[in-house]
Amino acid sequence: MEPHGGGERGGVATVRRPGGEPAAAGDLTPGDGPRRLAGLDGLRALAVVAVVVFHLDPTWLPGGFLGVDVFFVVSGFLITTLLVREHRETGRVDLRAFWARRARRLLPALLLVVPSAVLLARLAEGDLLVGVGRQVLGALTFTSNWLEIGAGSDYFASTSPVLLANLWSLAVEEQFYLLWPPALLLLLLLVARPSPRVAVVGALAAASALAMAWRLDPEHPTRVYYGTDTHAMGLMVGAALALALASPARAGTRSAGWARHRRLVGAVALVVLLGSFVVADERSALTFRGGILLVSLATAALVLVVVERPGRLRALLEVPAARWVGSRSYGIYLWHWPVVLVVGRDLPVAPGGTEYVLTRLWAVLVTLAAADLSYRFVETPVRRRGVRGAFAGLTRRLRAVGTRRARVAWAVVATVAVAVPVVLLTAPERSSVEESLVVREAALSRQTASAGPTPGGTRPSAAPSARTSTPAADTAAWAMPSGAEIDGFGDSMLVGASDAMEYWFDGIRLDARSNRRWSQAPSLVENRGPGLRRAVVLAFGTNFGTDEKAIAATLDAIGPDRMVVIVTVHGRYARAESDNRRLRSAVARRDNVQVADWDAALAGTRGMLQSDDIHPSIRGAHLYSSTVRQAFATLSERHTGRKVTLPAVRIP
Repeated sequence: MEPHGGGERGGVATVRRPGGEPAAAGDLTPGDGPRRLAGLDGLRALAVVAVVVFHLDPTWLPGGFLGVDVFFVVSGFLITTLLVREHRETGRVDLRAFWARRARRLLPALLLVVPSAVLLARLAEGDLLVGVGRQVLGALTFTSNWLEIGAGSDYFASTSPVLLANLWSLAVEEQFYLLWPPALLLLLLLVARPSPRVAVVGALAAASALAMAWRLDPEHPTRVYYGTDTHAMGLMVGAALALALASPARAGTRSAGWARHRRLVGAVALVVLLGSFVVADERSALTFRGGILLVSLATAALVLVVVERPGRLRALLEVPAARWVGSRSYGIYLWHWPVVLVVGRDLPVAPGGTEYVLTRLWAVLVTLAAADLSYRFVETPVRRRGVRGAFAGLTRRLRAVGTRRARVAWAVVATVAVAVPVVLLTAPERSSVEESLVVREAALSRQTASAGPTPGGTRPSAAPSARTSTPAADTAAWAMPSGAEIDGFGDSMLVGASDAMEYWFDGIRLDARSNRRWSQAPSLVENRGPGLRRAVVLAFGTNFGTDEKAIAATLDAIGPDRMVVIVTVHGRYARAESDNRRLRSAVARRDNVQVADWDAALAGTRGMLQSDDIHPSIRGAHLYSSTVRQAFATLSERHTGRKVTLPAVRIP
């Protein structure tokens, strides 16, 4: 994402005239002198902090991904302001010069981050390089969003993290920079009056929001989130605000009513924005059917309040720390996601506990340092002196430090130039996690196909009122089950843990496939018929979330007389916590069901997960199996009143 719509001066956003000098920014009426657009760096700081916190751990700020939409509104506003100003003063828009300035602003930092991320990922974890060729192509052509849509990537819950996933929004903005200037010029030529211009752009924003709502697949929201067509409303809202402020009426900001209610508008808009960061859910249809548009409108209101005149809100957004972060927000955004992934592989600590928080803080410090160095020594020199001037300055500095050091520097550049293509050409097509799941899934398929009903291991379901069994029979029915008395159904989590599950529960029968969802569970259970064993393990929800109706249907099919253990989900995505809450709620009144809290068992552990931070490693699979065994023991003790002594298991 490119969060700087105009130029910068002293850490505060400005709008520049065609020749490059700062133009008046707060007031778009002709004849005004230069003035800074104070407060917008603070808004950018708020946006990038929200996005970074979301990527550090989505449970910390579930709606933090909406910070991208703050950037979109600010960019739409600043770019349109610049273009309208140039057209008003010169009667034309120099598209070639505009695109050249955008290239100078975007490319230097991007060309530093992309090879650095590729090489760091290669050193940290080869699995991070899956699909990296496509990602680099998207980064260099600003088509990341469409290439990732075509590849079926999931921004919110990918089991194979995309190294350059954050560049999707940069692609959306660059496509806006390419298409919007000629479209705006055509609008200015064809529509003479300001109000209809604003109405046309507002209609484009509404059309984009409606397209997002209409095309939304709640289980796969990435298409509408990544799509330029479905996620342009923020850019258009910002552009409409710029056109409104450029009109003689100045969006009504000179009226007495605006003077009375300006502070209230700012306060409400800020509450809406911050509240959305806290409560929004990436798996809720409401987020994409009006939520993102609401955030865009709230941001536009904040922009209007901040740039229109001084006030407390502007002063708050102008504190030095906010200006520092805001001026470096582009670099922070570019660096933070690859850094988070690399640090996560280098220091693999599961969420929960002080050590995990410290690893997240370390990722933040590395990001800020990299962004600051990029801002000082790459972005600022190119923006001020151009590519040739910046390169000439770099060459002079290298000569000044001595021939030997200069040779070392150029040797490093040459090594990187050779190493990056080699890494791209040798990048894996599938992650080691995917490879291991394919092997285990094939083995489980063969076992399932060859296995039939197990004699003596079944017990028909019966309603509680129909029981005529004796207390002794009831005690035996709820005794700790052996492996030969357990059926397991699940998704890729159970596939990944299958070796250990078979080791801990000798004779267990597993039916697991990748990408299964809860809605498939009832039919899987029903297909077993009377051959269903007396104890059942259910492990679904990793890919598609908790489905309370499907859980109820599955448990009804199993019946109340069988022991059931349901495993919680784990993942660094915001819905994991809410999914587990819904899971517990769905089974709260089921006396024959016990939850195996895999998510809690991982808290603060090391080395229990594979490189995707979701599926269990070899050690983690044994922890997974131990957690399931303890759940069966708890369930048995609850029904029999007898303490279950679990023998120690030697982990190979």
